[in-house]
Amino acid sequence: MAWQCVVELDAQRQLVSGSMAELARAVGNGADLRVGTEFIHNEHIDVTSDSAERIREVAEFAVTYLVDGRWAAGIMSLRQPVNLPIGFGERPSMSFFMYNQSGRQAIARPYLDGVVPTGIRGPAPLDTPECMPKYHTHDSWDAGTNAPSSNFTYDFDVFRYFVRDKWRMVLSHDEQGEVESGSIDELGEAFSSGKSIKVGVSGLCDDLAEEGKALPHEVFVETGSGYYYLEQKLFIAGSHPLVRVKPAVPMSYESGGWDFGCLVLRSDGRVVYRRCDPYTLEFKDYEKKCAVRWFVT
Repeated sequence: MAWQCVVELDAQRQLVSGSMAELARAVGNGADLRVGTEFIHNEHIDVTSDSAERIREVAEFAVTYLVDGRWAAGIMSLRQPVNLPIGFGERPSMSFFMYNQSGRQAIARPYLDGVVPTGIRGPAPLDTPECMPKYHTHDSWDAGTNAPSSNFTYDFDVFRYFVRDKWRMVLSHDEQGEVESGSIDELGEAFSSGKSIKVGVSGLCDDLAEEGKALPHEVFVETGSGYYYLEQKLFIAGSHPLVRVKPAVPMSYESGGWDFGCLVLRSDGRVVYRRCDPYTLEFKDYEKKCAVRWFVT
């Protein structure tokens, strides 16, 4: 299945071509997502440089969200900061960049180097970089802690949203494991033939919102290891790393409104989330029941 550009925005985030509805439909079908942008080196990377060379970036968003059945967003869940064109950024951390379908962006950065934090959690001064007129910070959080975040928009010259709509749903069940469509046999057969598995998990981030106020949402992430109990007809899978964010339109980071970790999912609706607290890097397991859609390719 080829990659297709389903949405293109200009520097003012106006729609040039494609359809937001088609992007949301593809994400809701489990499609893989990449976003392409273009920018000038000494406008975005190093404002002291003499280089006005144009750079084209295409980035993988391995974790995707469909919120309220209509709003798509993606997160770079495996990225460490890069210092172009040299190598990595100064401090080891994760760069959980998040892009909304509207072109609005965000960054959460849990540090991994063990430096003792000096800040306190809560709203922080806007962290707009100096001499970057194309960078617009909307709000900042948790400055000086181990997990600062901010929401912003950078006026990239172009935004191109690419999808690869290759996944086929073979099983959908509710939070009690009751089959709504497809079958466990079809999932088991596909898995046993070596096919890749992706999941769409409903309500995974409900606890990040005020009780009873979480928007409906699905989080999509690929799985790695899988296990099929042949007599019980029970399928179990471990997910790739993912980032949980309070469901909203648009999706944004805020203090206490996000974390990261991995899932173990079962076809009976039981989900175990190994959560990493981004402020302390301490891990703890949580169990809940979730409706899950299982996709194969």
